[in-house]
Amino acid sequence: MTAGPLVHVAGLRKLYGAHRVLDDVSLDVAGGEAVALLGANGAGKTTLLRILATLARPTRGAARVAGFDCCREPERVRERVGVVAHGLWVYDDLTALENLRFWATLAGLPARPQELQDALAAVELERAAHARVRTFSAGMKRRLSLARLVLAGPSVLLLDEPFAGLDPAGAKWLEGHLAARKTGGAAVLMATHSFGRDLGVADRVAILAAGRIVLDTRTAALGPEEVRRLYELHAGESP
Repeated sequence: MTAGPLVHVAGLRKLYGAHRVLDDVSLDVAGGEAVALLGANGAGKTTLLRILATLARPTRGAARVAGFDCCREPERVRERVGVVAHGLWVYDDLTALENLRFWATLAGLPARPQELQDALAAVELERAAHARVRTFSAGMKRRLSLARLVLAGPSVLLLDEPFAGLDPAGAKWLEGHLAARKTGGAAVLMATHSFGRDLGVADRVAILAAGRIVLDTRTAALGPEEVRRLYELHAGESP
């Protein structure tokens, strides 16, 4: 594990044509720490996660994961990140087990049968392992997407609206899983525009507005209402 922060972003800028999505963003996330990246839709949260996941390239600036450059060493970065996107990325015509096996193959993981079953059991889908995903509820599909984190065991977790669509049991499981991963030294970066469970997991809140980090503060002494007040003050809008 790198001696520095597991996620390091410095002076990051991203342009789409003349539109500036990210503007001089700097952010570090240490091992054993979770940061909630809070912002409205269109603030640039997902773009930042995509750059860290090597799915997009910055226009300028540096982005590193576990000491590896996201642009120059994408394969090394991908070996260390687990991504849960706002979209589910599951295939309705495959079973839960087939979905997980297919994803593991794409990710270069061994996909041993017992490990696949254990990952499904961790998210309470073992009884649905051979059911086609088209028969799943939205919450079950979300839990299937989270089974990838169990299977991969990444040192950096990049989560886009991770609690969206989860049923209460799934949300409780995810809280516990993220707490355990932090204890094990992983870094967690969650993009969200909610003030719910995400903030309960987070050690810090970074507020992103108009492509810039306008506030980065620890959450230990803050409740949801105080975070709302700070968001309105620094982002210039109501959540």
